Amino acid sequence: MATKATRKKSSTKKSSAKKSTAKKTTARKSGGASRAGARKTSARKSGAKKSSSGRKYAPSAGKNVEREMREMKRGRLKSGRSGKKVTSRKQAIAIGLSEARREGKKVPVRKS
Repeated sequence: MATKATRKKSSTKKSSAKKSTAKKTTARKSGGASRAGARKTSARKSGAKKSSSGRKYAPSAGKNVEREMREMKRGRLKSGRSGKKVTSRKQAIAIGLSEARREGKKVPVRKS
C-alpha cells in the first residue's frame, strides 16, 4: 500500500514531465531557433531521407525505357487502350517503367 508521500512524488513527476514538453513546443512555435536549425527541421518534414547506397532502379529497367524511347522516336510506340501514337518523351518513359514493373524488375512504386 502506497503512502501519501509516495503518491505526491509520483504525481509531481508526471506534471513536471508535462510542463517540460509544453515548454519545448512553445519554444519551437516562437521561432527562437536559429535559421540553420529551422532548415534542418523543415528538410526532415518534407520527407528528405538519407541517400542509400543501393540502386533505385534495376539496370534492366533502364533498358526497357531505352527500348521504348527508340520505338517512340521511330514512330512505332502506341499507347495502351486507344492505340494512338506516343509523341511525349515522358509518356515513353512511363510506358517503359510500367513494363519493367510488370516483369518484376526493381522499380520504385508509382506515386500517382
